[in-house]
Order: sequence, then C-alpha cells, then structure tokens
Amino acid sequence: MDVSAFIRELLFGHDCVIVPGFGGFIGNYTPARIDKSTSTFYPPLKQISFNRNLNHNDGLLIGRISSSSGLNYGDARNIVEEFVSGVRRKLEKGEKVVFDNIGSFINNHEGNIQFEPDRDVNYYLDSYGLESFQCVPLVGYDVRKRIIKQKDKDPVAQVSLRKILWRAAVIVPLLSLLVIVPLKTDLFKSKVETTTLNPLVTAEFENNKKAVDEGANELPKTEEITPANTEPTSDKSAGPIIVSAVVKETNGYFVITGSFKSRENALSQVDKLKEEGFSPEIVSTDNGFYRVCAIMCSDLHTALTKKDSITNKFPGSWISRKI
Repeated sequence: MDVSAFIRELLFGHDCVIVPGFGGFIGNYTPARIDKSTSTFYPPLKQISFNRNLNHNDGLLIGRISSSSGLNYGDARNIVEEFVSGVRRKLEKGEKVVFDNIGSFINNHEGNIQFEPDRDVNYYLDSYGLESFQCVPLVGYDVRKRIIKQKDKDPVAQVSLRKILWRAAVIVPLLSLLVIVPLKTDLFKSKVETTTLNPLVTAEFENNKKAVDEGANELPKTEEITPANTEPTSDKSAGPIIVSAVVKETNGYFVITGSFKSRENALSQVDKLKEEGFSPEIVSTDNGFYRVCAIMCSDLHTALTKKDSITNKFPGSWISRKI
C-alpha cells in the first residue's frame, strides 16, 4: 500500500503529519512575495519541512488509513510499520527515497536523514489555481514623453469684462420686470368664481350650475323649513329654522359650504356650522337644491380668507358672488 498518498492527502488539511517511527512533515505558511531580481510574483504557499524527532504515534495517519481502506486499527498500524522499515532499509543502502509530490530523502555522510522538499507543489488550499508569473518592466518607456506642450492649438478666447457688464445691464432689468409686474398687477389674481374638486359637492354643483347662472339676477325664494323628527321642547330657541333669502348685494361674496338635493342634509350641515360659531342660512334655488351659506363678505380677499379657514372642517366650500 502506498502510504505516501495518505500523507499527501493529510498535508492539505493539517499543518503536521507524523509517520510513526520515522518523522513528521510540517507545513509552514509563506505569504505572497516578489522576486525583484527576476520580476516574478509568487502566490502564498505552504512549504513542507521534515523533523525526524517527531516520530511518536499521534493516530492521525493510521486512523486515516483504517477509515479509508476499511481495515482495523491494528492492521493499519502494521502497514505503516512495514512501510517505515522499507524506507529505512533503502536509506541505509545509500539509495534515494522519493515521496511523490512531497520530497526526497537521502542519508548524508554522517548517516543523518536529509530531506529535500518538492517546491513545485503548493499545499495551501487558498492558493488553489494561483501560479507564479513574471512581469517584465517596459523598456524604453519614459513618462516625461507624455507631457507635450500643445503649441499648435489656438489660445482660449478670453471674454472681456466689458461684454459681461453690458450683458448684465440688459438682463438684470428684464428679470426685475418679470418679477415686479405680476406682483403689482392683478395678472395672477383669480377673477373667476372659486369652486371645489370635492367629488361629493361637484356632482350637485354641476347639476344646478346652469340654473344658478340663469337666475343670478332674481331674488331667491324664502321658505320656512321645519327639521324632520324634531320633538317639542320647552326651550324657545328650539323653534323651526327659517330659511331666508340672502339680501342681494352687488359687491357681496358668499362662502357656500354645500348644495344639497335633500332638505335633511342641508339642515344637518347648518347644525354643524352653528356648532362652529357661524350663523348659517339655507337658500333654496329654482331647481330645487338647498345651498348652505356660512358667511357673507363685502370683498373677495376677506371671502377667500374665510373660505380657507372653513375648508379645514368643511371641504369643498366655494365662493359665489350671488346666490
């Protein structure tokens, strides 16, 4: 049996493999290096050395042989002992003993065993696939030749300071006009009736928009509406809600919080507005809708401010000049 094959296998995973009665093989890690004399790069490797004093049986080699070949421990130990005896006989005769891919043994003139490792084999697993290579430096390369003064190119045109100042004198006033004119005029002020994108209000608003526009110059009807399911109480303030027409104002702006087809829905919103401190009014239109007016303002700016504050709790509010 070739015991050296088991030694090679164990050297890949162990730093020390002992052959009982002969000596131990030790793996020494060497980092990557560069040989400047030959410009050669060498990867990390595990160099193998031999120590004849490490000849005790640690069970590693014999246990490996036993588990791989299926022999019992005693038979595996006898195989190792026969292998060592054969190696020693060859060395005593002056012969050279070679362990494939590990190294060679020979007795010197003093009778001591000399070991020469095989330097072509690397037992360091992390260097698997890496080989040494030579990088020859470029000959005749001078970096100074890359720095060439471009004499044939035209010089970069210099922009005169006078041109820059002249352009600034033209552009700055134009930019100032673009900023000041919209601020001083009503260019960006809205002159249309404010509406809403709330889907709950838009549907009813679109239905009666035409009727509202046609009856803009007519006074709305005055109607007395009594809330449904109202129980009589002793409190005088709990009387019927009077739906009165808003007085026609030429310059008046009204904040409308909703337009309802159902009278009960309009009354419900009136109650909510009263809870918020408003004095709302319900106005009926010619097309049968009930519009809830939260507040009337004399100018558009005030109406817009009131609408913004009301919109927080009554989304979909809009401004109308006439009701």
